[in-house]
Amino acid sequence: MVPFPAQSAAQVGFDRQELARILDLYGRMVAAGEWRDYAMDFGRDAASFLAFRRAAERPQARLEKRPALRGKQGMWTLFGETGQVLKRGHELAGVLSPIERRLLKIVED
Repeated sequence: MVPFPAQSAAQVGFDRQELARILDLYGRMVAAGEWRDYAMDFGRDAASFLAFRRAAERPQARLEKRPALRGKQGMWTLFGETGQVLKRGHELAGVLSPIERRLLKIVED
């Protein structure tokens, strides 16, 4: 006998504040013309947010949350388009900073 619904292993996800911060950045990148699509993946070990310039391409950026690494190098990791680690850390804001820097523009008086 299997209980309904079938209980599976715990799944890692984003909480409301984390998702709001990620989607806020995504919206600003869309407005800047950098990104056009996104995907999210939730697994037992990690949750990922992938941002695409075009849906048919590789993700331009991948943000990963791995709670198992919380006590080590930090549970947040930002990967670049080719899979290289751009930033790791314990705080989401610090890990998103390389992407947010792209949005800064010099304004002259």
